[in-house]
Amino acid sequence: MIVYLHGFNSSPASGKARQLGEHMAKLGRQQDYFCPALPNSPREAIAQIETELERRHPESVTLIGSSLGGFYATYLAEQHGCKAVLVNPAVHAHRLLHSALGPQTNWHTGEKWVLTQKHLDELAALDVDAITLSARYLLLVQTGDEVLDYRDAVAYYAGATQIIEDGGDHGFAGFERHYPTILDF
Repeated sequence: MIVYLHGFNSSPASGKARQLGEHMAKLGRQQDYFCPALPNSPREAIAQIETELERRHPESVTLIGSSLGGFYATYLAEQHGCKAVLVNPAVHAHRLLHSALGPQTNWHTGEKWVLTQKHLDELAALDVDAITLSARYLLLVQTGDEVLDYRDAVAYYAGATQIIEDGGDHGFAGFERHYPTILDF
């Protein structure tokens, strides 16, 4: 079972989420793919995902997290022992998002909301100082990420299987090329 966790101000309508869902359907495995719409509150997002994990047995789940979803996937992998594929993940998200405090608009739904210090505090409570088992992670980063410094993720997930591509962007251009690697993982 694959559970895809979208990023900040994103949704299940994001390109990667939709494309991976379509790929799973083409393989006849649509029942093995789930992408929830995550609430803006990190605490609520984690609670929602943990409810899904309990229903699906965490040991049989691989999380795929993009950007903020990668931050969530790391926390959940450490808590529940599942595998995680991280796509241009946010590392220490509470620090990264500090500069984004204030009004927000979800790119896909148009929902307007406000990122507050409470959200950052919730993120800080989920922060993992260091991963404990590098074999549970597959890291996919592109050096051209215009939002996050890929080197932060490379250092943080040291020891994990890492695919580092020159160029690209925060959306991870050419994500579909990695479906076989992701499914093998």
